[in-house]
Amino acid sequence: MLYIAKRERPDILTAVSFLTTRIQYPTTEDKGKLTRVLCYLYATHTLCLILGCTAESSILALVDASYGVHPDGRSHNGHGTSWGRGLFLASSSKQKLVVKSSTEAELVSTSDESSAVIGVCNFVKAQGRELGPAILYQDNKSTMAVIEKGRFTGRNTKHVNVRYFFIKDRVEKGELEIRYLPTDNMIADGLTKHLQGSLFRRHRALMLGHLTLVSYNA
Repeated sequence: MLYIAKRERPDILTAVSFLTTRIQYPTTEDKGKLTRVLCYLYATHTLCLILGCTAESSILALVDASYGVHPDGRSHNGHGTSWGRGLFLASSSKQKLVVKSSTEAELVSTSDESSAVIGVCNFVKAQGRELGPAILYQDNKSTMAVIEKGRFTGRNTKHVNVRYFFIKDRVEKGELEIRYLPTDNMIADGLTKHLQGSLFRRHRALMLGHLTLVSYNA
């Protein structure tokens, strides 16, 4: 299931990410969740990932975080990278440290996932293709302000300083461009928490390339 989620079906990545943390001490409830994912895959086995290039000059990345959703107080990262249609790179993972606010959670997520985005850009440039700065979408304006200023104004934030200076440096070098995207349009939100109904179906269509990110955001 993890292989399928990483290669073909990012819409199940959040559920599979949780299940991978329950391998050593699973419960009956965890078994029920596993069965539910398998039933969902069976019911939607005709869905496929469609990749396309509709944003030729820039890599598009969407980053989000859910604050304090794990029992130990840690937050959860969600990240998707696309060239306009479908996610060719997606991740859903638990953060490695406990933070004190949703702004810090978003900042940690942006820092953690931006390394992968920059790596993709460097790979593409190594193939001889010129690219503009990677467009990194964020739905937290407070986090965007911290990145722009390069500092926190509150106390007890030294543990995250290295993270936001790293992002600010990449922005100033022209490797990243941070843009705001409302939460309703942030498909990385579906990689941090379970969504339902029409919102889930809309985000799934974008993840799998059945809708294009460029035309949707326009």
